[in-house]
Amino acid sequence: MDGKKELVNVTFDELKIGQSASLTRTLTRQDIQLFAILSGDVNPAHLDESFAEDSIFRGVVGHGMWTGSLISALLGTALPGPGTIYLNEELAFKKPVRPGETIRVEVSVKEKHPEKHIVLFESRCTNALGETVATGTSTVIAPDRKIRRRRPELPDVQFHFHDRFRDLIDRCEQLPRIKAAIIHPVSTVAIQAMAAAVNECLIDPVLIGPADRIRQAASAAEVDIDRFEIVSTEHSHAAARLAAEMAANGSVSAMMKGSLSTDELMSVLAPPSVGLRTEHHVSHVYVVDVSSYHKLLLITDAAINISPTLSEKADICRNAIALWRVMAGEDVHPKVAILAATEKVRPNMQATVDAACLCKMADRHQIKHAHIDGPLALDLAINREVVQQKGITSKVAGDADILVAPDINSGNMVAKQLTFLGHAAAAGLVLGARVPIILTSRSDTKRARLMSWALAVLVSEARRQGQLK
Repeated sequence: MDGKKELVNVTFDELKIGQSASLTRTLTRQDIQLFAILSGDVNPAHLDESFAEDSIFRGVVGHGMWTGSLISALLGTALPGPGTIYLNEELAFKKPVRPGETIRVEVSVKEKHPEKHIVLFESRCTNALGETVATGTSTVIAPDRKIRRRRPELPDVQFHFHDRFRDLIDRCEQLPRIKAAIIHPVSTVAIQAMAAAVNECLIDPVLIGPADRIRQAASAAEVDIDRFEIVSTEHSHAAARLAAEMAANGSVSAMMKGSLSTDELMSVLAPPSVGLRTEHHVSHVYVVDVSSYHKLLLITDAAINISPTLSEKADICRNAIALWRVMAGEDVHPKVAILAATEKVRPNMQATVDAACLCKMADRHQIKHAHIDGPLALDLAINREVVQQKGITSKVAGDADILVAPDINSGNMVAKQLTFLGHAAAAGLVLGARVPIILTSRSDTKRARLMSWALAVLVSEARRQGQLK
């Protein structure tokens, strides 16, 4: 058996005074983050660059116990190795360890006590300059029998920390809160989603629905709603109708779906007589932050339009483009990929025909302010290597900002795959109405809910400034 793949201990009888072992490790920023996750120690001295710059260390440093854990690793795997029982550690930290520093840890036998097989080890941790960063004395019970074990294989650790949402949320700090109708919030999820937006200073809520049930939900969620406006209605349909009327007359600037179905809410908003419709067809846009992609990605429509017509797809594109320009600015045109199962236009595949027509509509300025290409399979839309392999020339392929799905089934599957398999955070808005509408989900994270509200604030401000119709 390869020695590198095997752990072999040193028994108490085999240990000699002065006998030593060592290991070397380089501290990375991911090590610091992983140690914080495991320990719960989120001291900003280790994780916050701006905070750490003003500390005595003048920069981020590793957790002291990361160094201590290396001593534990050496004792448990090499000297004495498997079978060792750790009893005590006296540890003194001499210098901070910064990301990128390589640390050498050495332990040596100091004392042996035969009566209980107790052994004291001296430890010394040094950096690449030979400076001592920590010293210690470890007390262990050494193993009394020989042990050989294959070194356990550890799982790969992948970091999915990515917060491209934060910048957009922070942009709202300079904007006024918006008055928002929370429709039928009779569940803890709805109340918590509302409370998170209030705490972030994004909204002033108006809670619309059966007052008693709203208060019960708030009590279950442990959220104080006494300071908020409550408009009591008999049931969810009445709450949705009242919220639509308030949005149409300008009493509120956004709406959030509480504990009612999307179909029920949209059926109330759909009639032209309500006064919420704009010149564009209503559609939903997901804004997805997935670690495996190099920027935020918009996916549409995955929630409202089941089998959109060509005309409806054109409006779906226009709504998503408008949202992207609110997020990113009006100077740069987003790259819109019209998805299908193939990049070839096939007369018997309506999605490919629609994609080609949408591209021609963009050429004739019927869809403005964007680069549009399609049909494109998903891999061609987001993967540059596939684009190169297929020899495709496109301003969009491999670098899409917006993915336009051919129907709700494919759009929903892409969005849910990225969320549940790709560990993405997905916020979203309904667009095409006179106010942005948030469709909540029980699976939404707090960060995704906040992002949805931040998008609503930005869209409302753009509309107030006359940038959106």
